[in-house]
Amino acid sequence: MTTARKNLIDPASTRYYHCMARCVRRAFLCGRDKFSGKNYEHRRQWVEDRLKILSGIFALELCAYAVMSNHYHVILHINREQAESWNTKEVLSRWAQLFSGPVLVQRYLAGAPMDKGSLLKVEEFAEEYRCRLKDISWFMKCLNEHLAREANKEDGCKGRFWEGHYKSQALLDEAALLTCMAYVDLNPVRAKMAKTPEGSEYTSIKERVDTYSSHQKKKQPRFLKPFKTPGQNPDKALPYTLACYFELVDWSGRIVHKGKRGKIEGDVPAVLDRLGIDPKEWLSTMRWNNRFRRGVGKLSTLRDYASQTGKHWLHGVTPSICLFQT
Repeated sequence: MTTARKNLIDPASTRYYHCMARCVRRAFLCGRDKFSGKNYEHRRQWVEDRLKILSGIFALELCAYAVMSNHYHVILHINREQAESWNTKEVLSRWAQLFSGPVLVQRYLAGAPMDKGSLLKVEEFAEEYRCRLKDISWFMKCLNEHLAREANKEDGCKGRFWEGHYKSQALLDEAALLTCMAYVDLNPVRAKMAKTPEGSEYTSIKERVDTYSSHQKKKQPRFLKPFKTPGQNPDKALPYTLACYFELVDWSGRIVHKGKRGKIEGDVPAVLDRLGIDPKEWLSTMRWNNRFRRGVGKLSTLRDYASQTGKHWLHGVTPSICLFQT
């Protein structure tokens, strides 16, 4: 039975979500189509550029992404505090970068004189847009509709471009977030599109490595949610250090890509031990597909999530018990 999107994305359960959209046509979203011989590689840049634009408008932080041949992955964090900190003009200015909006909103932004009743209506619009600017469904709508229009224009055709609605998974705890981020960043390596994570074009891991390597102060990309650094407010960063994450992705990539499962026990990164993640199950989860569906997390958080969403059982209980040790 289909579940309403409002029940799939519940900020009260978690603010981290993994989303994926797949192209409906046989012709590729990006890359080279072996059937037609056309090269759509330039479209991968469309996706990355649009993600950067939207992350600067919405109160949604981009944690990880990977643009593949006929689909893409993105991990988002809902930043409610940021949305609530915006005044009326800030909210309307952000929304106006995406949609023209009602005439009243346009007049307000232009600085035209307005009576009290008009100002109250503008405030109503602002509160509606504030909710939308922290809504993952609106983010995905603004991403997918833009890409579909551009692709249809290039292909000279009409009709659906995406395979139904986007798919989403709730990442219920730090262990689930870490696992999913590594899975997303390693997608090109697993698909043999790249030999190393840092060589994976149009991924968050490449963006992080390039930015880190090109600055003496070891900076992080401005449009990506940063990893934890000394002296930083932990509430504004991902709950790991960048060095640990680089080490983990590199280790996981070497093992998954080359299949050296028997040589890893002594080299397991400390971050896996700290989060109680079983190394062998970690490697299995790098396949990700069909192991989890609506939510990902330790058994306790899965049970809490099921209760909050009115479910008696969730797919992924057995992998959760094996992967995330208690």
